[in-house]
Order: sequence, then structure tokens, then C-alpha cells
Amino acid sequence: MTTEPLAPAGIAPAEGWVSTLRWAAADAAVMVGRGIRHLTRDPETLLLSVILPINLMLLFVYVFGGAIDTEGDYVDYVVPGIILLCAGYGAAATAVGVAQDTTAGVIDRFRSLPISAGAVLTGHVVASVARNAVSTALVVTVALATGFRPNATAAEWCATAAVLLLFVLAMTWLSVALGLLAGSPQAASGFTFFVLFLPYLSSAFVPTGTMPAPLRAVADHQPVTPVIETLRGLLMGTPIGTGGWLALAWFGPVLAGSYLAAKFLFGRRAFTGRADRWSRHTRTMPL
Repeated sequence: MTTEPLAPAGIAPAEGWVSTLRWAAADAAVMVGRGIRHLTRDPETLLLSVILPINLMLLFVYVFGGAIDTEGDYVDYVVPGIILLCAGYGAAATAVGVAQDTTAGVIDRFRSLPISAGAVLTGHVVASVARNAVSTALVVTVALATGFRPNATAAEWCATAAVLLLFVLAMTWLSVALGLLAGSPQAASGFTFFVLFLPYLSSAFVPTGTMPAPLRAVADHQPVTPVIETLRGLLMGTPIGTGGWLALAWFGPVLAGSYLAAKFLFGRRAFTGRADRWSRHTRTMPL
């Protein structure tokens, strides 16, 4: 004989699910608002994620651009890579924010409140997407002022935004997982450095055909290059080939794996925190 779980009196099961989703969305909105407020109180992080890519763009365009043959204006070649670099810097800053919340005990205090567990991480992720949207818009504005002339249609601009969103979400959830794994904000910053180094070993600044054979093999087969080539093709009309599918094949699994890893690490840290509190409590109990 089997029994069916009963809903509370007067509440249908469907209404219970709707209520749960409504409260989860409300919790996420509160955490997103917290993340946005932190952005306004920490303009240094936003400025760093904007100023460094812009400085690199100006350096390569006006200092090295004349010596690099890209079969066209160098600014049109380098800007897609700079946009991706800017997005990577903005997403990597999330790891430091998550590590700060963890080491300062903020996440433990949130766990003591009746809020959705995933809302805390969602707040960090959405705030990172908002920060990247602002910084990318600023970088594109400066690029247009330096001579960048994309010929993309409205549909291609939308596709560009979709590719960037996939990259930002994958990198942000990866940063969240690294922030939960790190023991301090400094360690989290060190973890993300290796990820941010990938655009420099890609086709972002020079064509991979000009590289030595061993380095070209690395640049052609690492995850960032197909994303850059896809962005360049969408914005400038260059051949994309299989770049779009390769970008999806790389960063789709990265996004899914990083999301699952962040959920696992968040849950493990919560269990560890409860175990530590119970251990301290039992040690102080009178015999």
C-alpha cells in the first residue's frame, strides 16, 4: 500500500510549488540588490576591469598595431579580443567577492536566515553580469572613438551578446566555485589569474599563424580562441567556420560543471560550518 504526500490544509500542491518559487525569486532579488549596491560602493573593481583592457587596446593599437599585419585595420582585429578580456576580468572579480563573504562569516549569517540557499550565489552572479555589461559598453565606446568600425547587423549584435553572455556566465560560475574553494580573497585572486592568462595565448592580439608551431598548437586548441573568432566573425564579417560550435562545446560544459561544483561546494561548506559549530558546542558543555 502506498500513500500520497499531503499538502497543508487549504493549499493545493501546485499552489505550494508556486509559493516556493515566488519566495525563492524574492530571496534572489534581495541578494541581487545587495550585489548591485556593493558595485556602487566598490568602484575600484569596476574601474580596474575597464581601465586595464582599454589601456591594452590603446597600447596595441597605437604602439604595436603598425607592426602587426592583420589584412585590415588592426583596431578592428584586436577589439573583439579586448571585449572578451574585459569580460574575463569582470567575471574573475566575483571569486574575490565570494571569498570575502565566506571568510568574513557573511555566508554563515545568511544561512541562519530563512532564505533560499541558492539566492546568495545568484546575487553574486547577476551582479557580475551587470558589471560586465557596463564595462563592455564602456570598452566598445572607447573602441569606436579609436576607429573601430563593425559592420554587424542587428541580428549579429544579438548573437554577439549571446556569445558574451555564455562566456560571462561560465566564467562567473567558475569564479564562484573558485571563491568557495579558496581559503582567502588573495588565494581566490591567484586562482583566477591562470584563467585570465588564456586570452594572451590566443588569437586576441595577433593571428595564430604568426606564432611558433608549438605555441600555435596551444593557441588554436584552447577554449578562448574559438570565442574570439566567433565574436570577430559576427562583428567584422570574417569567416567563423566551426568557431561558434567549438565555443558552445567548450563553455556550455564549463557553465554546467561550474554551476554544479559551486552548489556542491556551497553545500559542503554549510555542512562543515554546522559540524564545526556542533563541535565547539560539545567541547563547552559541562560534564
